[in-house]
Amino acid sequence: QVQLVESGGGLVQAGGSLRLSCAASERTFGSYGMGWFRQAPGKEREFVGTIMRSGGRTSYADAVKGRFTISRDNAKNTVYLQMNSLKPEDTAIYYCAAGRGFGVLDTPREYEYWGQGTQVTVSS
Repeated sequence: QVQLVESGGGLVQAGGSLRLSCAASERTFGSYGMGWFRQAPGKEREFVGTIMRSGGRTSYADAVKGRFTISRDNAKNTVYLQMNSLKPEDTAIYYCAAGRGFGVLDTPREYEYWGQGTQVTVSS
């Protein structure tokens, strides 16, 4: 069982930045692809981005491409989501997830473990 704990959410003005962290309990963290998803009120959970096990490849949703960056530190069992140029439409609960699959994991069903989420609110 992998436990994931997100942190770093908060309130920020449009154009600002936040960095989310997701700490994993699993010593074999490096064997999991890691993803970030978000869910706004009244909307379905949507893919934000993912990073492969080795950290060598990332993939992003078009809505955040060029503004958000995912990285991971396997020695610290932690994945990060750096969010720049934030917009009000980025307001959502952000979740990190861990999956054992290979390749780009960009759908919720490809992830076995989920964090509890952290709220990000961007004011206009």
